[in-house]
Amino acid sequence: MIIIAGWLTVDPDARDAYLQGCLGVVEQAREAPGCLDFVLGADLADAARVNVYERWESEEALHAFRRSGPDDGQMAMIRDAQVLRYRVSEAGPA
Repeated sequence: MIIIAGWLTVDPDARDAYLQGCLGVVEQAREAPGCLDFVLGADLADAARVNVYERWESEEALHAFRRSGPDDGQMAMIRDAQVLRYRVSEAGPA
């Protein structure tokens, strides 16, 4: 299993527009083969921050979906980001 997790920042006044612009990507990801979860969400404590969480069955499923990244308009809105990939070998109930 692959987990992608982290955050990115945008102008606080543009965060809602950024997230709305990502709606189609979220919908496509959730329908993609091998996607277990895909979330982009507004942070409750930081008006500029967008939290990123994705869970994929495999590297292959992730790469098949990732063939296209954010469009230029979305990329231009991102001020900073820290998003990491984690390879999970075991998972169970918390």
